[in-house]
Amino acid sequence: MKAAADGALFASYNVHKCVGVDRRFDPERIGAVIAEIGADVLAVQEADRRFGDRAGLLDLAAIERDAGLVPLPVETDHAGNGWHGNMIFVREGLLRDLRQVTLPGLEPRGALVADLDLAAGPVRVVGAHLGLLRQSRRIQIDRLLLHAAEAAERPTVLMGDFNEWRHGRRSALHGFSPGFGPLGLGAPSFPSYFPVLALDRIIARPGQILGHVAAHDSPLARKASDHLPIKARVRLAKPKG
Repeated sequence: MKAAADGALFASYNVHKCVGVDRRFDPERIGAVIAEIGADVLAVQEADRRFGDRAGLLDLAAIERDAGLVPLPVETDHAGNGWHGNMIFVREGLLRDLRQVTLPGLEPRGALVADLDLAAGPVRVVGAHLGLLRQSRRIQIDRLLLHAAEAAERPTVLMGDFNEWRHGRRSALHGFSPGFGPLGLGAPSFPSYFPVLALDRIIARPGQILGHVAAHDSPLARKASDHLPIKARVRLAKPKG
């Protein structure tokens, strides 16, 4: 692992309910990809079944053993481990606050907002999975910006599956500009076997703390889910004193 002076490694991964491009349900394979990434903070989407008992699909014990990551505690009224399928894993840090946010739209969506004190410094982390409809994404982005704006004393890293492939004026991602500035083209992450669309994003405020965002493109990652994970180094400031 790189020194704390180089920042913390943040990553986001839509695990597609642990079903790979070969249509195999294989949580062990997803866990192996997570271990490959070596992230300090990881946002996961589609970690639970969507219907029925909405059971959790990841092997949390194996992820802690092999990747050194533990999930932030989420309160649910079902058998799942996440909030609308969203989970945040952390290698090492102090959890100050965790909120489960329901995102408006035609389909059930959610986000997790966590205030963390990491070895590299304090940060607000937002993990989200935006809707399939552009109009839903627009109002969901407005809701996320409200939570980012509350953390004036903390840098904010927002990451997840944004479900937006458009560029230019039709892109819902323009809604992030007031809080995060213009977004670039992003790192192609979908489909995993031949990535051409940057559906998954990591953005930060202030923007200068965010390093280069890249897809974690390994042979295993190309099979384990229909999305590649994405990752970036974030340079946080340690508190003085």
